[in-house]
Parts: sequence; C-alpha cells; structure tokens
Amino acid sequence: MQVVSISSLKGGVGKTSVTTGLASAALAAGIPTLVVDLDPHADASTALGVRPDGQQDIGRMLKAPRRARLAENVVPSGWVKRGTDTAGRAPSVLDVAVGSAFTGIYDRPDLGRRDLRRLSTVLAGAGSYELVLVDCPPSLNGLTRMAWSASDKVALVAEPGLFSVAGTERTLRAIQLFRQEFAPGLSPAGIVANRVRSGSSEHSFRLAEMESMFGELLLTPHIPEQANWQQIQGAAHSVHHWPGESAKNAAGLFDLLLANLMRTGGELTAAGPVRNRSQR
Repeated sequence: MQVVSISSLKGGVGKTSVTTGLASAALAAGIPTLVVDLDPHADASTALGVRPDGQQDIGRMLKAPRRARLAENVVPSGWVKRGTDTAGRAPSVLDVAVGSAFTGIYDRPDLGRRDLRRLSTVLAGAGSYELVLVDCPPSLNGLTRMAWSASDKVALVAEPGLFSVAGTERTLRAIQLFRQEFAPGLSPAGIVANRVRSGSSEHSFRLAEMESMFGELLLTPHIPEQANWQQIQGAAHSVHHWPGESAKNAAGLFDLLLANLMRTGGELTAAGPVRNRSQR
C-alpha cells in the first residue's frame, strides 16, 4: 500500500482537482484506492459523490483513532457501480473517508507527536487498498503534518505562477525539516504543474523556472487548464467517464501522471530563489 499526500501551501491551485483526477485514473486502472478527505472544506468528498449512511467522517475517526473502524466507516464513491459488471467481475474499489469541518480542530500548528500519529493509527486498518490518496488542506498546520506522518510520499501541486512556485519551494523545505524530525521514510513524490495555459508567456516562463529549480521532481505530464472541469466536478463525475474529446485527453494525462507518481520518490535538492521576471 502506498500512502500519498496531495499538498500545496497555496490555495486555489487545483489540489483537490488533481486528487480526484488521480482517483479517477486509479479507478479506471482497477487499483483499489482510498481517498482520505482531510481538508475541512470536504470538497473531494463532494466531487467523489459520496453518500454517507451513518458512517463516521474522518474527523471523528481521528478523535478516537484506536477505536476507529476504518473498514466500517469508509463510503464507496458514487463513481463506482455496485455489483458486478457484465463479465461477472467484481467492481473496482474507490472508497472515501469522508471529510468534514470537524477535522478543523486539528488544523493548528502546535500538534505534538502523539497527535501527529492519529491518521497513521486510523490507516492501520486500510490494508485492503493498494493506494491511499490524502487530500490535505492548503496549509502547513496540523492536518497536513498529520498526513505527512502517515504517508510514504508527498505530491505537491503548483500553478506556474510566481506565488505558487515560491510556495512550492517553501513546502519542499518544510518537508525536508519535517522528515528530519518526524518522518525519516517520507519522500517527495514530485511536483504536479496544474492549470497550465499553453498560450501564456508567464506560464511558459515559470515552467522553465520550475524545471531549473526542481529538476526531476517536476512530474510529467503537466495538466492543462480545462474549461469543463468545474462542470465535471459539479456533476460528481469521473473524468474518465465524462463525454467529449477534452475529457478523454485529460483522462489520458492523469493515467500517465498516476503511473509516474507511483514509481517516483526522490531526494530533496536545494533550489534557487524564485524571482520576478524583472530580476532575470
């Protein structure tokens, strides 16, 4: 089982969109997957079309992690058809540990080592999955650090803009410090360049800067800005089953990104400072 945190220091870069795109690719590939919605806004839960029926959300499982029965409280994604397919095969697995505002009580900077292990304890009951994707809040407070403590890898999401690239560089430094103190087995899975506009000179400039700064940590393919993504998420639909050539192309990109993400895990390298274009 690989546990991968999807993180970003800056909000609005499409972190949850990347999480759900990877979940869609995992579902299409038949990889038994659990999505842990650790963001108090619970947007991933909404996009995955979950319908809780008395199950505990992840916040309440974190409150009493040793008594949490993960297998009884996960909710199948609405993307998964119940029963068997026409060939008699069992359906693919995509489950969700549902997010809620309750997790916000842990999103503070002063969590001790015991609190940082709460998610690890909950996920001890997740042995039936091959992949766990943790959608983190856009901060470096307690919830993100709790996710990193439970993870094998961290994937960072960045838009090719000045502030987002600078935030990614700071997050890599934070991962390095966190690994030294709390999680020696943690590694960066890489950086996903998201919402890339092919006609933007600024985006082209920042992508070249990211390649120079981060080297092999910058994952491929890059994910372009997609006009119908909000429509797909609003319908609580998998991109792999959305009609149209645009969605088909996006699905293919997430297939490649998932494959690259699952086989990567590199060392952190020092990056130069992010500069505005007038400083070049």
